[in-house]
Amino acid sequence: METRDNHRAGAVKQITSHSNPIVKEIKGLVAQRKNRKQSGLFVAEGLKLATDALEAGWGVRYLALGPEARENKIALEAAAKAKARGALILEVNTAVLGAITRRDNPQMVVGVYEQQTMKLSDIDPQNATTWIALDRVRDPGNLGTIIRTGDAVGADGVILIDETTDPFAVETVRATMGSLFHMPLVRCTADEFVEFRKSWSGPVVGTHLRGTKDYRAVDYKEPVILLMGNEQAGLSDKLADTCSDLVKIPQAGQADSMNLAVATAVMLYEVRRNYLKL
Repeated sequence: METRDNHRAGAVKQITSHSNPIVKEIKGLVAQRKNRKQSGLFVAEGLKLATDALEAGWGVRYLALGPEARENKIALEAAAKAKARGALILEVNTAVLGAITRRDNPQMVVGVYEQQTMKLSDIDPQNATTWIALDRVRDPGNLGTIIRTGDAVGADGVILIDETTDPFAVETVRATMGSLFHMPLVRCTADEFVEFRKSWSGPVVGTHLRGTKDYRAVDYKEPVILLMGNEQAGLSDKLADTCSDLVKIPQAGQADSMNLAVATAVMLYEVRRNYLKL
C-alpha cells in the first residue's frame, strides 16, 4: 500500500505516536459527546462495521488499520473503497488502536464516520409501517440493542425524544452490531413529537403503568408508532397522553420490571408478527 506523509483526503498515512493530532482528534470523539456534536463525526470499531458503513454509503473520514488488517483481504478492500471516497487511511500499530478505543484488545479496524439523522418532517406516513419512539433512554447498551432489534424486525427507524443518550457514542454503536448503518434515526423534542402525532394517521402504542390492555390484544394497524419510556421513569405523562393505546406486558415471576431493551423486543415482535416468516 502506498504511503504518503500528509493529511490529504484519499491518502495513506503511517502513525505510531499517541500524540499525533489525528489520534487525539479520534480519541476526543470517543471520549466526549460535545466533540461528536461539534464535528458531526463518530467512531465505530471493527471490520464488520467498516464494511457495513461503506456498503450503506455512509461518509467516512478516517479508516485506521492495525497490523493484522494490513494482511487481511477484506480489510484492504474496505480501505481501498474508503480511500476512493476521499477517506484518509491510517496505518497504525496495536498500541495506537488501543489508545483510540480505550481497550486492551482493540479490533484491527477503527473508522471515523459522518453522522446521519433525519427530521420528523422527513418521515412519510404514507409509506411507513413501524417506527420506534424512545423517551429519554439513558443507557447506551439499551439504545444500541433497540436499534439492532428494530433492524432485525424490519422497522422503519427510531425516533429519539428529548435527552436520549447519544446514538453515536462508541458504546451505543458497538451494541448495534452494524444496524446503526441501516436504521434511520430521528431526533426531536417531546413538544415536536406531540405536534407530529397530530398528523399521524395510525395508532401510537405505549407501554405504561396506566396501561389496561394486554400488549397482545391490540390491533397494530399500519402505520404504527411504538413508544417506549425511560428506564426508571417510563413515559412522561405528556407523551403517554398522545397514545391511542397504553399496554402492559404480563409477568408471572417475582421481578418487578423488565429491561427496556428486552421489553422493546417483546413489543416489536408482536407489532411485526405478520412480517416475520421463517
